[in-house]
Amino acid sequence: MGSALTTIGLPVALGIIMFGLGLSLTPRDFGRVAKAPKAVVIALVCQLLILPFVCFGLVLAFELPPVLAVGMLLLSASPGGTTANLYSHLFRGDVALNISLTALNSVIAVITLPLITNLAIAYFMPGNTSLGLQLAKTVEVFVIVLAPVGLGMLVRRWRTSFADAMDKPVRIASIVILIVVIAGAIVSNKDILLANLGQLALITTLFCLLSLSIGFFVPRLFRVERRQAVASSFEIGIHNATLAIVIAQTVLGSLELSLPAAVYGVLMFFIALAFGFGLRAADRSRADDAPEAVTASA
Repeated sequence: MGSALTTIGLPVALGIIMFGLGLSLTPRDFGRVAKAPKAVVIALVCQLLILPFVCFGLVLAFELPPVLAVGMLLLSASPGGTTANLYSHLFRGDVALNISLTALNSVIAVITLPLITNLAIAYFMPGNTSLGLQLAKTVEVFVIVLAPVGLGMLVRRWRTSFADAMDKPVRIASIVILIVVIAGAIVSNKDILLANLGQLALITTLFCLLSLSIGFFVPRLFRVERRQAVASSFEIGIHNATLAIVIAQTVLGSLELSLPAAVYGVLMFFIALAFGFGLRAADRSRADDAPEAVTASA
């Protein structure tokens, strides 16, 4: 990818997306966690513990080259983004829970993302001293992730009407920016991407489907109500691909590390949409069966 896009375009794009997230957040969003602790804890366990192990298993099963394996683990450690909120709204999830989970995940990711990435590098690329998120780079991740979110929250606190007015335009702009960033990553690196597409398309598709499924069915297993499970599903299943691309290319300085996130970022829109329609079809099927059950019992 061109140096200007890598050093300027990608961080600016992510900054706008995270700033937009901050515009929609208030301290109450963090406090709201206390009202649904069960759903939040289960979703965080799925996001922070189960998914990295699932991704690790997929990477081993597919025998990915080390740099792509690390890229997949970097993707798995990336939190959900604003796109998850939109999908949750579309398919009648608990958007308030999405906002709370996104806020929490963005903060926690400052610790877990460098940790998981460094563990992946140590396992798949032992002895590699050119990669890794040491203290200085971890601070850089902190600035990239939290600084624009904090700025957006301050703007909302000081200019609430402006934040409310900008919420929808910034959400739309975030999606457009996400598409442009991923498209730019694909076009600029089409040769290396095409060379690895065969082994990345299937694993990223499976990872997305497993993420969505774990995010929905694990909470339901623990009797979390359906709207919250839908919210959890999209929050866990739709990773912030832009963040993974920015960390890979600007912080770690590796184009190859960003390839799994670039492929995933394209496919996740369609996979999440299909999954959402699948949930909706299941709801309709249950609604159709309910009258029959009542008639039979009568």
